[in-house]
Amino acid sequence: QVQLVESGGGLVQAGGSLRLSCAASGGTFSRFAMGWFRQPLGKEREFVAAIDWSGDNGVYADSVKGRFTISRHNTENTEYLQMNRLKPEDTAVYYCAARTFGNTSPRDSDYDYWGQGTQVTVSS
Repeated sequence: QVQLVESGGGLVQAGGSLRLSCAASGGTFSRFAMGWFRQPLGKEREFVAAIDWSGDNGVYADSVKGRFTISRHNTENTEYLQMNRLKPEDTAVYYCAARTFGNTSPRDSDYDYWGQGTQVTVSS
C-alpha cells in the first residue's frame, strides 16, 4: 500500500512563493508517474502538474505554466511543487497523486494513490 503525505502549504501574499513536498512510502516510488492536483473551495479537483518516473519530463496546466515547477528526488522518495508568483486564484487544497502504471496524465482517474491534501491560501 502506497502512502503519500503532503507538506508545505500555508498562507502567502500574492506574488510570493511556496514549496510543496510529497513524501511517499510503501511502494517503488522511482517507477511511478507523480502528479499534483488542486481543489478550490466549492469547485472540482483540477490538474496542476505531473512528472514522469525519471524526473526528466514535466507537464503543466496552462494556468500555472511558467510559475510552477514540478520535480522529484527518487532516492528520497519525494516529489516537489515549487510555486512562484502566486495568485489569489491559486488558493486551493493541493493533493499529490501516484500513478503506478503508465506515464504522466492530467486525468485524476488515472492515479491510484492520493495524499490527504495541504491547504494553500494566497491573499491579495
